[in-house]
Amino acid sequence: MKKRVLSGIQPSGNLHIGNYFGMIKRMIEYQESSDLFCFIANLHSLTTLIDREEMKKLTLEAATDLLALGIDPDKCYFWVQSDVPETTELAWILSCLTPMRLMERAHSYKDKIAKGVLPNLGLFNYPVLMAADILINQADVVPVGKDQKQHLEMARDIAIKFNNEFGEVFTIPEPEIPEEIAVIPGTDGQKMSKSYGNTIPIFADDNVIKKAVMGIVTDSKQVDEPKKPEGNTIFELYKLFADKKESEDLARQFRKGGLGYGDVKKMLLEKIYNQFKPFKEKRSYLESHPKEVEAILSKGADKVRKITSKTMQKVREVTGLKY
Repeated sequence: MKKRVLSGIQPSGNLHIGNYFGMIKRMIEYQESSDLFCFIANLHSLTTLIDREEMKKLTLEAATDLLALGIDPDKCYFWVQSDVPETTELAWILSCLTPMRLMERAHSYKDKIAKGVLPNLGLFNYPVLMAADILINQADVVPVGKDQKQHLEMARDIAIKFNNEFGEVFTIPEPEIPEEIAVIPGTDGQKMSKSYGNTIPIFADDNVIKKAVMGIVTDSKQVDEPKKPEGNTIFELYKLFADKKESEDLARQFRKGGLGYGDVKKMLLEKIYNQFKPFKEKRSYLESHPKEVEAILSKGADKVRKITSKTMQKVREVTGLKY
């Protein structure tokens, strides 16, 4: 049997190449080898986004972006989180079994509060809803970044506690954290993130992308000076788009000297344009046909609810909620 692989993305607008190489590209590859469960996590977005029109707009945009980048609803389960109410029902049940001491250890909550995000119960309870997303679909594998590893570990703890209490109901999920793309650098060398303002967008106008790439922060080494490729932001980004030979050739030129950062930025820019051109064309079509996107999401929710309803039927039985 194929393994079930689950991943979600919040509808936060303006996908960037960190999103693509960190998660979306792997999701598309999983469609061919596994049962992929891919959803738009709009309920998670409610922890920070309280604007009806913006939420609707961003949710539809996220679906359009993922379809344009290669998510195929005929090869996977693709839906919007809020269209599957069984998930929030399970989240409440799990929250009643989750120890407060487990939630209080969550690094992500503390980090967000330290950065000025206003605290609310939803933000604090975020890991339980994430656990419900995973467990209700009986996911075997959950690809996550290092910043989400603790949340996956919490989901495992919650599943084990539930199974010990009520019997073997949930699959215990395994994390997947590929080291080679664990952290994708932004234009300032930090992790690429919209919150840092250091992203290279996928679907922006070409001049916006060019401005981002040409603005990548570099050291002060001159053209003729040897440069260390490892850890160099431009080189690390170029590797994402290049094959092994191209990467090795560029590394040699870095170490030899005689190659300016401006020239490498232009090489990177060409790679980005070529990689995403067909995706941008597909997105343009989908953007002008929103009803097609809405129909895909509705069908996807119906498809996944056949699984979530079955899981919840068992949960209700073992907990006594089905009387």
